[in-house]
Amino acid sequence: MDSQALKIPRQRIGVLIGTQGETKKILEKKGKTRIGIDSETGEVEVETGKDAIGFLKTIEAVKAIGRGFAPEKAFKLFEDDYMLDIIELSDLGRSGKGLENVRGRIIGTQGRARQKIEEETRSLISVFGKTVAIIARVDDLPGARKAVEMLLKGASHSRVYNTLKKLETKKFELV
Repeated sequence: MDSQALKIPRQRIGVLIGTQGETKKILEKKGKTRIGIDSETGEVEVETGKDAIGFLKTIEAVKAIGRGFAPEKAFKLFEDDYMLDIIELSDLGRSGKGLENVRGRIIGTQGRARQKIEEETRSLISVFGKTVAIIARVDDLPGARKAVEMLLKGASHSRVYNTLKKLETKKFELV
């Protein structure tokens, strides 16, 4: 039986398990897997059943919960065409105050920047620790990632929103 070990932040273990183990049970059922959790270390072991795709989707959902998504949002990854993309902020060489500023740019005042990107790209975004995680359909993921990357590189919010509008217009022209 194949398995994969993952490590998620210890403060997210309770969310992964859920009230009375409910989230863990749902993940196991949806992915036809078994999940072992070490709440001391944050180690999570996902064992495959007979469904290889379910196994891979369970791994992605566990990662998403570990990156700050609520379980209900992470469950989207079990639907067709949904993917998880994780952008490491530490790769940008930022730490401390610089990291805080970057997270703030992506979230925006009262969460408006993140909300606008989510609406324009039909995606879900979580800014947690040293990462930005995106859950979106395959077609929508590039636009969401581009918007986040533009903000990370210092583009103004209005420029990012205008770029998203242009991307959406091009998408409709292709159909």
